[in-house]
Parts: sequence; C-alpha cells; structure tokens
Amino acid sequence: MDEDLSIINTNTRNERIKRFIQNNKKIIISIFIILILSLIFFFGLGEYNKNKRSKISEIYNSAIIEYSDSTKKETLEKLTKIINAKDPTYSPLSLYFIIDNKLISEISNINKFFDVLINKTSLEPEIKNLVIYKKALFNADQANENDLMEILNPLINSKSVWKSHALYLVAEYFYAKNEKNKSKEFFNQIMILENSNPDIKKEAQKRLNRDLSD
Repeated sequence: MDEDLSIINTNTRNERIKRFIQNNKKIIISIFIILILSLIFFFGLGEYNKNKRSKISEIYNSAIIEYSDSTKKETLEKLTKIINAKDPTYSPLSLYFIIDNKLISEISNINKFFDVLINKTSLEPEIKNLVIYKKALFNADQANENDLMEILNPLINSKSVWKSHALYLVAEYFYAKNEKNKSKEFFNQIMILENSNPDIKKEAQKRLNRDLSD
C-alpha cells in the first residue's frame, strides 16, 4: 500500500513538473538564453578589458622608452590618450611623467588631467587620495587659500593615510605667508592625529618647537 502511494506521489509530482515546463516553456527558454548571453558578455567583457589594459601598457612603455627631447610631442600625445582612457594604473603614471618632465606648461591643463583621475577614473581609495594630495602639491605655489583648501578638504576631513601630509602642506602654506596662528593650528592637528605619518609628525614638532613656540 505504501509503495503504491509512493509511486502515485512520484507520478503526480513528475506530471506537475511536466505541466509546469509545458505551460512556461517560453519563459524558461528566455531565462536560459539570458543566462547564456550574460555569461558570454561577462567573459567577453573580461577579455576585452584584459586586451585593452595590455594595449595601454604597451603604449605607455613605448612612450617612456622612446622619450627624448626630439619625441616630446609624440610622447605627450600618447600619454594624454592614456590619461583619457581612465586606466587605474597607467593614467596616473602618465600624468606624473608629464609633470616630472614638464611636457605641459599650462597649469590649467594639468589640473584638467588631475580631475580626470580624481572624478572619472576608478582608483583605489588611497590611490585617489594620493592623487588629490599631488594635485594640491602641484598647485600650492600659486593657489590662493580657498583653492588650496578646496582641493585638500576631502583629505583633511577624512581618515586617510594622506591626511597628515595634507595638514602639513596647509601648515607650511600658511607659514610661508607669515600667517603663523593658522600655521600652528594645522601643525597641532598633526600632533594629535592618531595615524600621522611618523616623519611628518617629527617635522611638525620641529617646526612648532623652533619657529612657532609661544
């Protein structure tokens, strides 16, 4: 008796599954096709990005290796293309090379490249913070107080490992302008910051003891 009931239940269950498949055949086929296409897209996109990065790497390495006084224009064109490609590794390296070798003299153009990295490139958080700091460092000599603070506020208001560097830059900026009270305020922030860079903290202490003691 129990065996007969088991056979009936199994047959009933199989019949229900069969009816379900028949009634929803189009939906099931559609889901299957979507899954297959999703897998193809996922692996295809991964391969595309891999090939794209490989090509960017080749362009960057050739630009650096072939760089000379006679190839500055070509190098700048290649590195500009890489920056605009928004690659998380080679776009920052390209901008740093341009700055280090003074391939562009217009500050506004350099800042546009910085903004591409900061606002449009998928960087790791602390890499992005480093780029922000480098932008501030690049602009520090000619920036007014508001512009410099606008650049550095994302670091000053964060817990980034670059926060103490940002505070030190602002403190030295005000010290150079003989605004000693403001300078002292930022040096003191470095001293109480839990994750201050040890070398930065040491230099801040020197400045406070030597030049800003009451």
